[in-house]
Amino acid sequence: MHTAPALPRVLTIAGTDPTGGAGVQADIKSIQAAGGYSYSVVTSLVAQNTTGVQEIFTPPTEFLRTQLRSVTDDVAIDAIKIGMLGTTEIIEVVRDFLTAHAQHCKVVLDPVMVASSSDRLLTREAEGALRELASLADVITPNLPELAVLADEDPAENWDTAIAQAQRLARELGTTVIVKGGHLSGPRADNAVVTAASVHRVPVTRVDTKNTHGTGCSFSSALATRLGAGFDTPAATEWASRWLHEAIAHADALGVGRGHGPVDHGHVGRRMQRAADTRPEHFLLLDAPPTPPLAQPAGPHTQALWDASAPYLTAIMQLPFIRALGDGTLDRADFMFYLEQDAYYLTKYARSLHALGGAWATDADAAIADEQEMQRTWLAELDRETLPSPVTRAYADFLLASTLGEPAAIGQAAVLPCYWLYYEVGARLAERNHKAHPYRDWLATYAGDGFYEAVRGAIERCEATLAANPDSLDAAVRACAVASRYELDFFDQADRAWVVRDV
Repeated sequence: MHTAPALPRVLTIAGTDPTGGAGVQADIKSIQAAGGYSYSVVTSLVAQNTTGVQEIFTPPTEFLRTQLRSVTDDVAIDAIKIGMLGTTEIIEVVRDFLTAHAQHCKVVLDPVMVASSSDRLLTREAEGALRELASLADVITPNLPELAVLADEDPAENWDTAIAQAQRLARELGTTVIVKGGHLSGPRADNAVVTAASVHRVPVTRVDTKNTHGTGCSFSSALATRLGAGFDTPAATEWASRWLHEAIAHADALGVGRGHGPVDHGHVGRRMQRAADTRPEHFLLLDAPPTPPLAQPAGPHTQALWDASAPYLTAIMQLPFIRALGDGTLDRADFMFYLEQDAYYLTKYARSLHALGGAWATDADAAIADEQEMQRTWLAELDRETLPSPVTRAYADFLLASTLGEPAAIGQAAVLPCYWLYYEVGARLAERNHKAHPYRDWLATYAGDGFYEAVRGAIERCEATLAANPDSLDAAVRACAVASRYELDFFDQADRAWVVRDV
């Protein structure tokens, strides 16, 4: 019985791309991003860039056999991703390889058959051979034109037709077909796991960019890696879809090439790396431009506090969690994770406000009651104890330490970002709210007039306290910056969770 390793070993069999966006170069990046170790066997040497393909050199098939033999003679394989094959002879070599060596591997076939120009890339004979090869794969990942060729039908022009084609093909080949909605129009670019008996839809928001070179290679490689790690096909597809969406969303920033550029395979990893930074006082060194506030400071002291918070607002608004929350595509499980953590946090936050006394305590009883009512509605279906994450516990403990153990000016500055930044986020997302928005109550709560008045009161009280205690300003700025960093981490933690989720 095959046991999935913690670090799946994945073989990619494909052509090359010297500019790194597609082929084995993209496969290797994707396998590593998905948590695997990559091997690679090259079928064709392709002279291409972001503007197109200039020339293809195909080594002798015997050399392909030798490459494959070199791999199997020495290393174990948990998953295989197959990309560009090109000729009937190459397909036959790969078929023989799978028959002999893939009994305990997960096999993902990305059937490269149709160019972006819609030109057919294979002869009829080779198309037939590739269709036979598809029956040996656990999963195939055609784009819609390739799905049409495999199904011997016209390309699907809508989602339902694509699903129907995929189900017929899955039944005929005895495999699982991934339908990818990127070739369809509209705001959605959903994927689906299609078998002869079932359809599992994975929601994906379309990204407006021309830089999608190599997305098929990248998706299939990430999928193969997650399958090799022991995930079932729906879970692996959800992970690969979400990872690739973030890679596409940040593709424009790469600035690679004059044509259709590559996606940012490393964006998720860099985001996680930044989140793991533990340098002392790095809270104050966030490299992000400041965002002007909608709720204005009440004077020079709260202006200084805002200056410490403003870069964090910029970073918060760029988080995948916040973007998805705003457009309504946030995964429900991620929102529930956030709400559970917020429910725990609010009990400690209320204690912190009560420790400050006066109007702060009044706010604790009024504003937090509204938030907790919203949470009770959402969390009523959960029959489990809410336990804090490390981020949630650290933030709550920091606030309690600041309000119970520090002067009032510092404690007030520490609790202020939970007022101010929440309003700034809610007000900026409010324009996307509508009656059918799945998170309309959350957006309405933090953009509402009642919450704004609470924010204004908090800002004015901080200004008055600091004006009376100007020697505390530096320490208050530091406390505000630390709390702002915690706000960033608090919003981001659901997105960190899905990256490393192993069960």
